[in-house]
Amino acid sequence: MNDIQSYLAVASILFSLGVFTVITRRNAIAILMGIELILNAANINFIAFNRFGGMERLDGHIFAIFVIVLAAAEAAVALAIIINLFKNIGTVDVDQAKELRG
Repeated sequence: MNDIQSYLAVASILFSLGVFTVITRRNAIAILMGIELILNAANINFIAFNRFGGMERLDGHIFAIFVIVLAAAEAAVALAIIINLFKNIGTVDVDQAKELRG
């Protein structure tokens, strides 16, 4: 049971859960968690295609590390924005974010 279909099935489930979370949640922290699920699904695909694609190089691993670094930077910036939103409004509801406009 160590074939590419199982990896792709797990990645598609994670991606679907991430998209569902981003679309349905109003809490900014939950939306960030959904984005992280989407990025992790992409990482699983990179690693699976690298492993089963017949390439002996580490292209998929390098892309996965790049995505992890990108996710860490995105989380740091997004959490700073969420903290600012909470400090100004008192909630992390993204529907209330339109009040931050000048």
